Amino acid sequence: MIAASDIFNAILALEYRYARLLDDDRLEEWPDLFVERGVYKVIPRENWHREPKLAILFCDSRAMMIDRIRSLRTANIYNLHYPRHIVTNVEILGARGDEYDVAAAYTVYQTDLEGQTKLFSVGQYLDVITFSEGEPLFREKVAICDTFNIPNLLAIPL
Repeated sequence: MIAASDIFNAILALEYRYARLLDDDRLEEWPDLFVERGVYKVIPRENWHREPKLAILFCDSRAMMIDRIRSLRTANIYNLHYPRHIVTNVEILGARGDEYDVAAAYTVYQTDLEGQTKLFSVGQYLDVITFSEGEPLFREKVAICDTFNIPNLLAIPL
């Protein structure tokens, strides 16, 4: 049995690792933070309160995430930038066996190649995290944007 504080620390480390991989442009490692059939969605707050909850970005497997990264590297044209993800207020909302419902606030800044930094997106993560062989992985990661108006192309994950 894993102690509650160890579970929270492992979840916190997973959330921070998620942000670090994106900020360090280690996008190829990003899908490894999810279970094989893991889900990643970006949903504007306006859509979160509607049915259906239409996502502006949706992946329902590691394979889809890998394809997304491959297309970013080889086919897509987007504003080159350095992202900075800030993850705070991480809280376990509930548990079912080895799965945990987790909420966290996020802020993403982008610094362009000229050195100008701008706020890109603010919102919250609603995650389902499961432990596989003692390691936490995302079963589902939903980024709920506080606004639908994302100033540039949503290239890398939030």
